[in-house]
Amino acid sequence: MRSKPTRIMLAHNKLRMNFQMDCAQLVKMVSKPAEWPAFEILLEEMEKCRRMFQAFSLTYIPRSQNTKADKLARSARDQPHNVYYINSIPPTSLPEPL
Repeated sequence: MRSKPTRIMLAHNKLRMNFQMDCAQLVKMVSKPAEWPAFEILLEEMEKCRRMFQAFSLTYIPRSQNTKADKLARSARDQPHNVYYINSIPPTSLPEPL
């Protein structure tokens, strides 16, 4: 079963994904799933979603260099509903990142 964000990205013809995150452990888990047997089921589901895209990358970016994502995350937490930000231009309901 595809996650809702995956379905939305595919519906908008977003077939090449490059995710940057400040969680080094998660990047390690996804890149070497055999070393994390306790998370096997979740990592298998992640791999299923990953294969739906033409290109997919997940890279580590230090939190100090991740200010735009931090601003978006803080804004999303203030929303009364789930927010899926899948474009280079934020919706008008989110404040413009600094």
